[in-house]
Amino acid sequence: MSGELSVLRQEFYRCLPRRADALFELTDAVLCAEGPVRSVAELSLVGEHRRGHGSGYAALARGSVDADRLRTALASVSLPRAADGRLVLAVDVTCWLRPEAHTCSQRILCHTYGRGKDQHIMVPGWPYSVVVALETGRGSWTAPLDVVRLAPGDNAASVTARQIRGVVGRLIAAGHWSSGDPDILLVADAGYDGPRLAHVLGDLPITVLVRMRSDRVLHRPVRPQPPAMPRTRGRPRRHGGEFVFGDPDTWGEPDVLTETTTRLYGPALIRAWDRLHPRLTHRIAWAGHDGALPIIEGTVIRLQVERLPSGAIPKPMWLWHSGTSLTPAEVDLAWQAFLRCFDIEDTFRMLKQTLGWTTPKLRSPQAADRWTWLLITAYTQLRLARDHTADLRRPWEKPQAAQRLTPARVRRGFRNLPPQLACPARVPKSSRPGPGRPAGQPNHQPAPRHDVHTITSPNAQKLKRGNKTKPNNPRPRPVLSSSIRSPGLVTSTRIRSKPAAVMVQSMTGTNLFVVARSRRRTAARRRSWLLRM
Repeated sequence: MSGELSVLRQEFYRCLPRRADALFELTDAVLCAEGPVRSVAELSLVGEHRRGHGSGYAALARGSVDADRLRTALASVSLPRAADGRLVLAVDVTCWLRPEAHTCSQRILCHTYGRGKDQHIMVPGWPYSVVVALETGRGSWTAPLDVVRLAPGDNAASVTARQIRGVVGRLIAAGHWSSGDPDILLVADAGYDGPRLAHVLGDLPITVLVRMRSDRVLHRPVRPQPPAMPRTRGRPRRHGGEFVFGDPDTWGEPDVLTETTTRLYGPALIRAWDRLHPRLTHRIAWAGHDGALPIIEGTVIRLQVERLPSGAIPKPMWLWHSGTSLTPAEVDLAWQAFLRCFDIEDTFRMLKQTLGWTTPKLRSPQAADRWTWLLITAYTQLRLARDHTADLRRPWEKPQAAQRLTPARVRRGFRNLPPQLACPARVPKSSRPGPGRPAGQPNHQPAPRHDVHTITSPNAQKLKRGNKTKPNNPRPRPVLSSSIRSPGLVTSTRIRSKPAAVMVQSMTGTNLFVVARSRRRTAARRRSWLLRM
């Protein structure tokens, strides 16, 4: 495995066309730093980082990452498999929130979950769609394979379909799937349209498994009808009886019924109904579909457990499987594989809280993409090195076997591996810092401010005819002027010495300052006005 890790590091260095040495050492500094990453500049204090404290942000701003080649490298390493030998992929969206970064472009309103009920709000940020390969067992490791940032105007369903198609193509090219192997299983949460994904990806060796809301209504297939009589009008029925998730009277007898005893949840009762399909309409995702809408049949699985570890009342979970005529063993494998899709949340937590994914205050979304790819590669190096690192546990932590180490505990011992691994980064050359901006000279070119978009609209807010276009960002605060500017230069100046000062700009370019009133005079007039009432 250490040889595979060295090969990945060599290929990762080749995926950096510009600022390769600085970006590579920045990734090693993330892996070898003590504790969570709090600042990009502080990574220069790590021994593996041999450059200045400003090289990190400079490399992220002016460097480049060959994302396509790096995706191929990530798909070429060894990947985990399920109990039956198939690959299990999970897809989800995580957000890099930037609520106050008004100078950052391509921000999108991201849905965030609040602590209490009905506390969910939309916060501006950069959403990223991540695809990982899931493992089995009691660990929370995943194998990241691809990450794509959703830009304004992108459709999340279309982006996910293209992303999965590219991942499956690279996996087949790398030899992870060949003819005769079980289909690749894709699991996703309720935010994804499972029947739509199954229809779009129907030409790939992939099976879709998604969770459905508990208020959905599906339909059974149409029963065989006798031949139509002559001169009979009307088209034949396309949908059978309703299957209402919230109405047990419409369920009927399940086609598969199993029961499994679990350690944390007690007895788990699983029921499955075969050949159920949703009733599609020419709206939203199917608005541009030509011809008759397809009938996408699948298997609905209902999972009911006895208890929850938190003590809350357990609710049933509904799953939709794109396969039909499933056996009891395949049904059990399906719901057990879906429960592993929440491991991707542990990966997001590791990237954000330990590796510092959302720590840098980057202005450019392209720089954010480069930093994201660096951390995805760093996480993959931790996964490949977990069998070769020592368990440097804290005194209050329990000993763990090498196969049970968490990503954070593997990171503690990773700094002992680089002497044994390939380090293609070159030694930095000695140089003097540039002159920089002259002292006392302010910045006359403020950064442009950008509006916040929704994920379905490429442009900013579109108002009705006759309304004034208003940006959804507040205007920049006026800059304090220390001296009178040259004539003809219109500047915005705020007076701090007078609390109620008003700035008036003359048409000739000379700044005129008019002090309105002092606080005492204003307070006296307010008191006199109150006495007249």
